[in-house]
Amino acid sequence: MAPGSFRNDWPPLSAVLPKSDPADGPSIALSAPSNWRLIQRMFALSWPYRWWCVALLVLQGLMLLTAMLSLRLAGLGFDVIRFASQTSRNKPPYPPGLHFLESWDPFRQVLFLAGGIVLSELLRAALHSTYLRTAGHLVHERIVVDLRARVYDKLQRLSFGFFDGNATGSIINRVTSDVQSVRSFVDGVLIQFVILALSLVCYISYMSSIHVGLTLACLATTPLMWLITVLFSRVVRPMYDRNRDLVDKVILRLAESIQGVQVIKGFGRERDEIAQFNRANEEVRDQQQDIFYYVSVFSPLVGFMTQLNLIILLAYGGWLVTQDLLPLGSGLVVFAGLLQQYSSQVANLTNIANNIQQCLSGARRVFEVLDAPVAIESKPNAVRLPKVRGHICFENVWFEYRPGLPVVQDVSFEVLPGEKVALLGTTGAGKTTLLSLLCRFHDPTRGRITLDGIDLRDIDVDDLRRSMGIVFQETFLFSNSVAANIAFGNPFATPAQIEAAARVASADEFIRELPQGYDTILGEFGLDLSGGQRQRIAIARAVLLDPALLLLDDPAAAIDPHTEHDILNAMQQAMQGRTTFVVAHRLSTLRNADLVLVLEQGRISESGSHAELMDRRGHYRNIADLQTAGRE
Repeated sequence: MAPGSFRNDWPPLSAVLPKSDPADGPSIALSAPSNWRLIQRMFALSWPYRWWCVALLVLQGLMLLTAMLSLRLAGLGFDVIRFASQTSRNKPPYPPGLHFLESWDPFRQVLFLAGGIVLSELLRAALHSTYLRTAGHLVHERIVVDLRARVYDKLQRLSFGFFDGNATGSIINRVTSDVQSVRSFVDGVLIQFVILALSLVCYISYMSSIHVGLTLACLATTPLMWLITVLFSRVVRPMYDRNRDLVDKVILRLAESIQGVQVIKGFGRERDEIAQFNRANEEVRDQQQDIFYYVSVFSPLVGFMTQLNLIILLAYGGWLVTQDLLPLGSGLVVFAGLLQQYSSQVANLTNIANNIQQCLSGARRVFEVLDAPVAIESKPNAVRLPKVRGHICFENVWFEYRPGLPVVQDVSFEVLPGEKVALLGTTGAGKTTLLSLLCRFHDPTRGRITLDGIDLRDIDVDDLRRSMGIVFQETFLFSNSVAANIAFGNPFATPAQIEAAARVASADEFIRELPQGYDTILGEFGLDLSGGQRQRIAIARAVLLDPALLLLDDPAAAIDPHTEHDILNAMQQAMQGRTTFVVAHRLSTLRNADLVLVLEQGRISESGSHAELMDRRGHYRNIADLQTAGRE
C-alpha cells in the first residue's frame, strides 16, 4: 500500500476498549479508555504513513549530524586560535581526515574551518526546507484528508439512533478540530518524540566521549524533569477532556441560534441568546485559562532546570580546562553547544507533553465515532433485488427505541402490490416509526417485515432503499440547484425526467417562476422557498425514482387547500401501479386508500377501507365526523 493511502481495515477500538452496554442508548460515549490504549490505537492509525515518517526521521538525523559537525568544526577553530596565540601548550585535537591542516598556517586553518561551517549550515538549511515540505504534505494532504474522509464515511453509515443520541455541535467538532488533534499525534508527538530520543542519545554519546564525569554532572536534573512531566500530564488530561465538551456546547449554541433565528427574533429573545452564548464562550475561556496556568508553570520550570546545567558546566568544566584536563574549544565550547542543544530538546518535552494530552482527548472522541456500531447494514450474502412488485407483510412486529418502552406493539398486516395504505393516528402513535421500519432505518425488536416474501434484514440495504420513494415529514433541501435537489436520488436523470417529476408534484409552475428556473440555487435548507414549495420539490424528488413503493409522511401537511387539491390529483397518477404508504389525517386522502390503519399507542386499533371503517362507528368514524362537521 502506498504511504498514506486510504484504508478501512485498521483495527477497531473495540479490540482494545471495554465493551459498552447496549442499554446505555445510542450515545457514542464508551467506557473511558486508558491513555496507553489510546496511544496504541494512534500508533495503528500512523502505520499506513510509516514510510513518510521514516523519511522525516532520516531528514532529522541528517540535520542533527550537520549541527554536530558545525559544533565540532567551531570547537576545533577555537583550539587552533588558542594554540596559535600560545595560550595553550596542547595541540588542537584534529579529527581523522583533517590532520593535513597541521601543515597549514593558523589563518588558513581558520578560513578552512569557517568554510566548512558555512557549507554544513547551508546543507542543514536545505534539509530543513525539505523536512518542512515533506511534513506539510504528510500532515495536511494525507493524514487530515484521509482521517476526515474516514470519519465522514462512518457517519454516513450510522443509523438515526446515533444522531438522535448526540448533539450536532459535538459531531461537527469531532470531524473538524478533533481530527486535527489526532493528526498532530503523528507530527507533534510521534515524530517529535523519536527525534527527541535520537537527539538525546547522540548528544549524550558525544558529550560522554568528551568527558564522562562532566556529562553525568550536567544531566543530574534530567530524572526530576521527567517526574515533573508525568505529574503535568496527569493534571491536564482531564482538563483537556472538559475543554472539548465545553467547545461542543459553544458550537451547539451557535448552530441552534442560526437555525432558529426566526424563532429567536419572533419572540424577541436576541439579548437572552447573546447572554447565553457569552456564558458558554466564557466557560471555554475560563477553562482554557486553567490549562494555560499549568502550562505557564510547567514550561518555565523545565527551562529553568535545563539552565542549571550551564552553571554546573561553567563551574566543573571551567575547572577541568584550567587543569588542562579538557580542551577549551573541542572540549568546553563544543560541550556547551551540545548541552545547549540538549537543553532545547528537553525543553521541547513541554510541547510534546502538552500535545499528547490534546491528542488523547481528541483521539478518544474521534475513535468513538469510528467504532460506533453500525446498527443497520447489509449481510455478507444479502439478497439483491430484481424487479420489485411491492408485496409488504408486517408479521407481529414490535419496536423499542429504549428497552422496555415499545412504540410499535404486535403490528401485523399485509399489503398487496399496487395497494394504497393510509396511516392515521395521534402524535406519537407510531405512524412515522412504521415507515422508518419499512425503510429499514431501524430493525424490529421482534417480528419481521417482508418485501415480496423476503425479510428486509436479508435484502441489500441500498437495493431496498432505491426501490422506495420517500417524502419525510420534515422536508430537507440541499444548498444546490432546484434540478439537483429533484434529481438527488438519480443524479443521471435528464432535464425532461426532472421536469416530468415536477409536473406530477405540481411544482413545475412555481419553479419556472424562480429567477433561474430549474437552475436556481437554493439557500441553506431551502429556506428561501415556502413550506408548500419545499414539500412539492420533495415529492418530485421521490417520484423521479419511479419507485415500486412510495412512502409519504403526511405530504399535504404544509400545503394550502387550493394546492392540496392539485397535488392529491397529481399524486393519484403517481400512485398508479405502486404500493403506497401515506401518513394522512384528511378525508380527501383517506377515502382513496385501499387500506386504512388506525394506530393508537403503537397498536392497530382499526383497519379496513374508508367505507368499512365508517360502518363500524369506531375511532375512525369519530374523526371523520369531526372533519365533516368542521367543514360545514
